[in-house]
Amino acid sequence: MAISFDKALGEMPAQLSLYSKRSSLLASNLANADTPNFKARDIDFRNVLAAASGDQMALHTTRPGHIGGSDSLLSDPEPMYRIPTQPSLDGNTVNTQIEQAEFAENAVRYQSTLTFLGGRFQSLKLAIKGE
Repeated sequence: MAISFDKALGEMPAQLSLYSKRSSLLASNLANADTPNFKARDIDFRNVLAAASGDQMALHTTRPGHIGGSDSLLSDPEPMYRIPTQPSLDGNTVNTQIEQAEFAENAVRYQSTLTFLGGRFQSLKLAIKGE
């Protein structure tokens, strides 16, 4: 019986990719905290995962020129501009405290997903060995 890694691993590899992209965006925001007119960006992670898991209505293409449905969201999510809580005089929308908190939360989620993924590989290894 063949093992389908796509089914065995689920959405975890896609989640890791999203966490990695979000980490890059948040790091960019923090690096440009003092850059005038820099606009902070982020990925709306909950909506991307909800669309990928089918919780939202799927789009169906009827002609070759139509834009694809939610499958493209996992591979390349659209970064959105963060709405500032307090405007800055120089036009910068980065709030360092919020960005650091989001970065820390993203790092914890990334690490926990890696841990779960490692557990899946251990389970598959045990199943293959038959122990």
